[in-house]
Amino acid sequence: MEWNVIDTKGTDAGKVTLSDAVFGIEPNDHAIYLDVKQHLANRRQGTHKSKERAEIAGSTRKLKKQKGTGGARAGSVKSGTRVGGGRIFGPKPRNYSFKLNVKLKRLARKSAFSYKAKSDALLVLDDPKFGETKTKNFLAMLNALNLQNEKVLLILGQKNDEVYYSSRNLKRVKVVTADSVNTFDVLNARKVVLTKSSIEVIEKILN
Repeated sequence: MEWNVIDTKGTDAGKVTLSDAVFGIEPNDHAIYLDVKQHLANRRQGTHKSKERAEIAGSTRKLKKQKGTGGARAGSVKSGTRVGGGRIFGPKPRNYSFKLNVKLKRLARKSAFSYKAKSDALLVLDDPKFGETKTKNFLAMLNALNLQNEKVLLILGQKNDEVYYSSRNLKRVKVVTADSVNTFDVLNARKVVLTKSSIEVIEKILN
């Protein structure tokens, strides 16, 4: 498919051809669900921990006699049924990550890009060159593209410290390279901005 290219000043800079196999497929919602679920699961620390009965500091003295009180048997102050006792079946440290096939993850990213292309939330930009690391340079580019109030994902073909460091103070902007982009970031952004150099990398990885 043909897509318009704009430069950092918002003016027309020709056209580029996007692969239908990456940006024009029928999206697979279940693949997207699984890939986003895995991404969020992998971000979890899993360091939650509560003390169980054996880990509570306290006396092991039997609280009252076994029979004759009219109440239930009570053997320890550390019981989970008592105030200050251990947690019954509490959380333990664990690893939440799980495996997904590479083909499924590729399908999920293709589906995410296709959704953005269909909803006209995809922009193709000439590779930005600032010459210096200044947040105002990045803001000027966003203003020229009418993206100053949008949540933006900018995908670079390769690492560019000037662009990356110029964007770090902006909360609604995320800058990534084409070889590290994931389904969650694509869907989480209101507008996805591809640089011309990133298109070839993305199509090579996903095809």
